[in-house]
Amino acid sequence: MLYDYIVIGAGIIGSCVARELSRYDVKTLVLEKENDVANIQSLANSAIVHSGHNPEPGSLKARLSVWGNKLYEQMENELGIPLLRSGAFVVAHNEKEELELEKLALLAKINGVPEFTIIDSEEARLTEPNLAKSVFKVLSLPTTKVTYPWEVAFAAMEVAIKNGVEFIKNAKVTAIEKTDEYFVVTVNNKDLYLAKNLINAAGVASDDIAKMIEKKVPYQIKGRKGEYFVLDKRVKGFVNHILYPLPTELGKGVLITPQYHGEILLGPNSVEVEDKYRPTTSFAGLNYVKEHASLLADNIPFNQIIRSFAGIRSTSTYDDFYIKESLEVKGFYHLGGIDSPGLTSCFAIAKYLLEEVIEIQDKFELKKKFNPYRARRIRFHQLSKEEKQVLIAKEPLYGNIICKCEKITEKEILDAMHGVLGSNTIKGIKKRTRAGAGLCQGGYCEEKIIKMIAKEFKLSPLEISYDSEETKIFVQETKVKQ
Repeated sequence: MLYDYIVIGAGIIGSCVARELSRYDVKTLVLEKENDVANIQSLANSAIVHSGHNPEPGSLKARLSVWGNKLYEQMENELGIPLLRSGAFVVAHNEKEELELEKLALLAKINGVPEFTIIDSEEARLTEPNLAKSVFKVLSLPTTKVTYPWEVAFAAMEVAIKNGVEFIKNAKVTAIEKTDEYFVVTVNNKDLYLAKNLINAAGVASDDIAKMIEKKVPYQIKGRKGEYFVLDKRVKGFVNHILYPLPTELGKGVLITPQYHGEILLGPNSVEVEDKYRPTTSFAGLNYVKEHASLLADNIPFNQIIRSFAGIRSTSTYDDFYIKESLEVKGFYHLGGIDSPGLTSCFAIAKYLLEEVIEIQDKFELKKKFNPYRARRIRFHQLSKEEKQVLIAKEPLYGNIICKCEKITEKEILDAMHGVLGSNTIKGIKKRTRAGAGLCQGGYCEEKIIKMIAKEFKLSPLEISYDSEETKIFVQETKVKQ
């Protein structure tokens, strides 16, 4: 088959581009080298929908972050994605730093951020009593929000698939060739796919993909690692706003970020790394996070840490998002250097690429039966007692709690296994349902989920993976009947 568009990469950017493409009467294929959607850069980040106060005025980052922030309000309705309207405080500790707050406020005004104000620490502590005693003034950014990145990506890709987009996982692009009429994309060194146009949404690998077709790639991706702590949801309310330090050239700094489901993130630090495909935590990095988080709030409950993790963001040598058609190869489109505020901008990036770079509206018709909606996922533990009783009467499996920490039911896990983007891995089920994301980190429920996967997919426990095919849960049986 000859596709009109092949999208390389199914992180949050590729997923949103796929959804936007599915509005049009085009044949689209998405190729993802991982075993799941949103498994690299979209997997590990702060989950913040920024206000747009920080990017350089006139940049794509500035324009698309403010636009993207507004689009999340629309997408909450269309895609059923979670949004926590937390607002944010950028803190200053003295009069010198207050001058920097005033500069940020000016940037916010120029960039078109709809709401912001500088307030004194006494007013700020009315809603944030744990704010560090050293804080002098704060820049309040009420339009800042927190989402759940995995579900944003899943929702966008599910809508794309329901509207005709094809999706293939475990499909690593290994070569690209351009003929006079189309691109030939080689996957896993053997399978060939043909397309009139390619969209490179490969995240940290975007420059490596571009090198397959271009002699001179206009940007280089350098991996920048960020490390985090997760505080258990029992600390919910310790902070209510996202707390930022003043930004530096390395980024927005170590933050304290309340999450939609109740946890609080501490981090990230920012360290350039040579290997942009292997995020690892370090003793020094996590200590740095602890030290700098303590500049934002007093009495941080470090004894409630339940997990640490690291992510890699695709920092580019081009000082902005690089969203352009190739200068060398017509029909090859770059989505390069999509680091922060990429999550904020994801829906706006997709629209900007298609409408202003590709100008797809002049080339293809809109589908008459495009359905932009994805039903809001049932979160059983958030329902009232009466609503739970009604559901259990209709489907008794809602009455069986598998994950006690997050109160996730058997029915929710089965739905995640067999949905449009179903999964048969431990990590895949965790991303879709949060089973295993709580205090015990799967100590109670993982065994039960393994048994469910084995039953539903007729697999031996030895065949079940944590994530990729290379991450089998079990190596061998140790107790075998003679």
